[in-house]
Amino acid sequence: MNVLIWFRNDLRVADHPALARAADDRVLPLAIVDPAEWADPARSGRQWAFRAECLADLRADLAALGAPLAVRVGDPQTVLSKLCKLHRIGRILCLEDPALAALDLALQAWAAGTGLEFIRLKPGPGAPAALTPLPAVEPGPIPPARALRLAEDRCPHRQPGGRPQGQLLLQSFLDRRGRLYRDGRNRLLQAERASSRLSPHLAAGTLSREEVLAAVAARLAERPDADWVRSLGAFRAALASGATGARGAVCPPAAPEGAAPPEDIWTRMNGRPDTLRMRLAALHAGETGLPFVDAALRAMAASGWLPARLRGMLASVALHHLGLSEQAAGAALAAGLTDHSAPIHWAQMRRVALGRPVDPERLAGALDPEGAFTRRWLPELAEVPDRVLQAPWRWEGARGLLGRRYPEPLVDPSAARAAGRPPARRPSAFTEVMEGAAPRRRASAPAQQLCLDL
Repeated sequence: MNVLIWFRNDLRVADHPALARAADDRVLPLAIVDPAEWADPARSGRQWAFRAECLADLRADLAALGAPLAVRVGDPQTVLSKLCKLHRIGRILCLEDPALAALDLALQAWAAGTGLEFIRLKPGPGAPAALTPLPAVEPGPIPPARALRLAEDRCPHRQPGGRPQGQLLLQSFLDRRGRLYRDGRNRLLQAERASSRLSPHLAAGTLSREEVLAAVAARLAERPDADWVRSLGAFRAALASGATGARGAVCPPAAPEGAAPPEDIWTRMNGRPDTLRMRLAALHAGETGLPFVDAALRAMAASGWLPARLRGMLASVALHHLGLSEQAAGAALAAGLTDHSAPIHWAQMRRVALGRPVDPERLAGALDPEGAFTRRWLPELAEVPDRVLQAPWRWEGARGLLGRRYPEPLVDPSAARAAGRPPARRPSAFTEVMEGAAPRRRASAPAQQLCLDL
């Protein structure tokens, strides 16, 4: 039988049961780049650059097995329909993906109507020694960012994509860096090194969660010292917390029918609609005038990654202090993260929206007490004394600084936090999801977990 293997967020040949199932068939490995997906404001050039590197690596690995990856650009159903007719495909295989559940339901109905088998397999072990390719299949180019109309996105410290990069990170984490994980992930100057940094690889599927858990178990079987045991236990708990798969919102929450759009609500409460656009622009630029917030935004812009507590703080400030809608704030933050995963991101944005506002100045006191992280990313505050670093408007020299070298705060933090406090509701419909979500905290905790943060 001619079988099409559709790669989505599982860009690897190891631990891929679809490849093992098709080992005796003639196969067409395929990745589809949907322009509609990449037109989403939550998508960005840094995310595409990482994925393009993953696709190139997957193509090389599949070529080594005998069947190079074909890449096509277009609507998934249109692409699948054309290829299935052209190459007489009888079966489509792919792995289950909660983020694509709605698409898969539509495709199953389409496939049933055309006599095709559309089979989704659960992730698990399996890899063939060799593949038999379908003849005369043009691989096709991996499109550049400009072909997807993605804006230039400079991210000087972005993680490179591809399975070898993920394997190197996993190995260095288990050999050296992981010993600091338990405590270092919440120490901002250590977090970048102490964290595994596997999150974009787990999101793209260059590594599977199962193989990472197996590697952690093997490391623990070596009976390392107590620091290692505590740290790897915390990492394993974070990774396994989403073992049942992603649940919650996959798309930005829509306003109820008949409800006023966010700009109209803002106009009634706070004045002109352009105020909202100005605040959104400040969020993008890292110029809110709140030092710890701006430092986190600039760190994210430069690296495409942040530890979980800073992600939660940014979401809380964007929603509660700045009054941005979940759609606008969520898209702005997602676009800055290389490891963006829609099921996690939008479910956690909703949790933050329903939770208590974070006090960024207080959180800075807990996470950056000496101001080293803030000063690293905001050199324009070099002359501000430590005692007022997180609130430079209280400094006697503020007149020569604010509005010139550093922006005045967009909002009064205390007043904005009080005004942005949501009704007392429990986000019962949303749970911790997928890999990277830390064990559940009380709703009042100032560190809501957001997205992958491993």
